[in-house]
Amino acid sequence: MRFILVDEILEMKPGHQVRAAKFISPDEDYFRDHFPGFPVVPGVLLTEMMAQTAGKCLDAENPARGKSMLARITSASFRDWVRPGQTAIIHGDIRTSRPQFATADCRIEIENRIICSAELFFSFVIMEKFSPGYRDEVLEHFLERQKSGAPATGITP
Repeated sequence: MRFILVDEILEMKPGHQVRAAKFISPDEDYFRDHFPGFPVVPGVLLTEMMAQTAGKCLDAENPARGKSMLARITSASFRDWVRPGQTAIIHGDIRTSRPQFATADCRIEIENRIICSAELFFSFVIMEKFSPGYRDEVLEHFLERQKSGAPATGITP
């Protein structure tokens, strides 16, 4: 299983707001066991989708302070199920952004219905601790599109 839980950044104001998308493929391994006969995305993966999305917004704001890393889930609430074949629209609103930490209010919507939300706390890890050549391809793709003026490509199942 790959652990990149954001397919595309749709909109972003670095350090402030981000909107991204993730298509939930029916082929995901976890659907076999979570739950047989009623496949749904585990809440921990929904939370990770929100963290990865908000993290990309923070990383785009100030790459020099390091890579954002989820340090605490202050609160999380799950209102409905996310099923195979759906596209999650992930929102992140950065509330606090300091050199050592950041906070974000996040939510996932499907068909304009809020499915879950979370308040997240981030710390930063200096890039020297990452493998040489580490790249965030989703963030790089968005930033390249922004420079060229190209619109979002859209998520297709």
